[in-house]
Amino acid sequence: MRKFGGFIFLFLAFSFSMAAQKVHWAQKVLTVSSEFSDPLIQTRENKAIQILGKPSKYPKFGPSGAAWQTLTADSPDNEYIIVEFDSLMSIRQVAIFENFGAGSITQVDGLDLNKKIYPIKTFNPGYQRANGQVTNIVLPQLTSFQVKYIRITLNSQRIKGYSQIDAVGITNSTKPIEESIQLPINSSAEFFRENMGSHINSDYNEICPVISPDGQTLYFTRWKHPDNIGKFKNQDIWYSTLDENKEWSKAKLFPEPINNEENNAICGISPNGKTLLLNNVYKQDGTMEKGVSFAYLLRTGDWSFPVQAKIKNFKNRSEYSEYTLAPNGKILVFTTEMKNSFGAKDMYVSFASVDGTWTEPQNLGPVVNTGEAESTPFIAPDGVTLYFSSPGHIGYGNNDIFMTRRLDDTWTNWSEPENLGPVINTPQWDGYFSVSAKGDYAYFSSVNEKNNAEDIYRIKIPEKVKPLALVQMTGQIQLKKSLEPTAAQIFIKGPLPSDTLTIEHDPYLGDYSFLWPAKKAFTIEVKKKGFLTLVEKFDYSKEKLFTTVKRNFVLDDLPLNKRFNLPNLIFEQSKSDLLPEGLADLDKIILILQENTTYKVFLEGFTDNQGDWNENLLLSQKRVNNVKDYLVSKGISEERIRTKAWGSSNPVSSNLIEEKRKFNRRVEFTIVNE
Repeated sequence: MRKFGGFIFLFLAFSFSMAAQKVHWAQKVLTVSSEFSDPLIQTRENKAIQILGKPSKYPKFGPSGAAWQTLTADSPDNEYIIVEFDSLMSIRQVAIFENFGAGSITQVDGLDLNKKIYPIKTFNPGYQRANGQVTNIVLPQLTSFQVKYIRITLNSQRIKGYSQIDAVGITNSTKPIEESIQLPINSSAEFFRENMGSHINSDYNEICPVISPDGQTLYFTRWKHPDNIGKFKNQDIWYSTLDENKEWSKAKLFPEPINNEENNAICGISPNGKTLLLNNVYKQDGTMEKGVSFAYLLRTGDWSFPVQAKIKNFKNRSEYSEYTLAPNGKILVFTTEMKNSFGAKDMYVSFASVDGTWTEPQNLGPVVNTGEAESTPFIAPDGVTLYFSSPGHIGYGNNDIFMTRRLDDTWTNWSEPENLGPVINTPQWDGYFSVSAKGDYAYFSSVNEKNNAEDIYRIKIPEKVKPLALVQMTGQIQLKKSLEPTAAQIFIKGPLPSDTLTIEHDPYLGDYSFLWPAKKAFTIEVKKKGFLTLVEKFDYSKEKLFTTVKRNFVLDDLPLNKRFNLPNLIFEQSKSDLLPEGLADLDKIILILQENTTYKVFLEGFTDNQGDWNENLLLSQKRVNNVKDYLVSKGISEERIRTKAWGSSNPVSSNLIEEKRKFNRRVEFTIVNE
């Protein structure tokens, strides 16, 4: 496993400067003479598609897998590429981002919708100003034709070695295209980094910080520290806790078997703090191999031996991988190199299967992945915001930190990555960070200039790059009769199928706890065999900040062989239609029958004393039949349902006034175990 490099983590929101002109970037390769191919590199590095979209390396230039490169370095034949745009318009400017080996272009032509060719500019030898540059063509007036395609012809023998083109842009403006993608250069004094102090930092390298969701425990890795385990003092995990005075304790070495003689690192922590995501697969003999593992907190307070997360068809061509776990524990995002990677390493997603394995990795797509190596993904506690590091998007140095947000439930549709700005990103390699559930601080590693070793720092996060506001709900499940805490299953369900979370609550381990995005309403179901299922809905969408909610749930005994009614299941005068407000209570009965397939139900219908007795008897039968039909429509077999109509017999409330009389218009239930 790699030693994590130095990186500075100072957050500042930014966006590309808004320019007056609209720049259109190449969106499709129509045809190409050749593209780079290497049997040892089976990803899409340096393929023709790397010319599409915005430039990847600007304002830095240099060899990159995120640029188009011809098959051979010095071909005797002319090379060319024709790219298509999502626009059809007259233009004033073409910008070609010659990433490396600039000077090979001989001709640039425009093509209209019918692919008729119009010369735009001829280039003589020696036009280049540098080995990497933006080559601008500014026309004296708008083209007389509407441009749909641009053709670029190269003489690759002009420049010794390979030539690379990163991007092609067109516009109807004369303002230089590169100015539309300039990065901000001013830093904000509002945000500054705070060294975590001597209890955490030492004269050795402290790297890869991961903060627990509650912000109370900081895990990190020490490199070559003399107190590390093993002969070679490789990477070991350390941790520090925040005391009541908001001071961090002196760091302690994480226990075995999580630490061993190999390289160890924590990648993430579950929202309840009881599951660790660990880099590498642990073997019983103390060795490790590529992959990822889980360790679980035991009743004794110790951690289990790490268990491999088995990912279907997972084959990593790279020496390194990094992993991050979504808050629901069912989604892994990680970096790896596979056949369909755009570059050396891409970000992929894998979903938990019912058999305990993980699905075959899916590429997160070209919006976030580039021809370069993406690394250090981190899913924020909101389950929507993803931070990662890459040299393949426009940045300040050789590797910058970016933020993107998930746009739908596929996990392959993302917003355009935003560079987090010059206070965070430096000319060096920047990456690896962790954000607490509160979204107040980011924790990161950076080189301490005094001793040239890496220290742990933190910084308050500006509003724009914070994760979405979260609700933390915590409490106990109690029995109604004794109010004693009890074990139970907790199901949290949101608006989307993937918005689900399951908690096996064990009171021995303390209160239940989970995090949920405040903007999403949710329903909680609490289930325990032999007790009524509890169902409640919650909506904290008006909350803008991290909110903690203390909530206990009380379970009532399942009323076997006891007649009971549902308070909201009442009927209008002389009618048998089910009212919407009563359906939620009926669904509770359905849950009982679904969870206890041997149980049956006896339905009894009633009316008030208004009207003819015989008509009331028929009305009560209609009411009980409508309830039966609803149960059957939800999958309950008719054989499990018996009914009886009583008319106006057996009132439960006075019939003298309507306010009380309405409670007699009801259907009662008896659950029987036969």
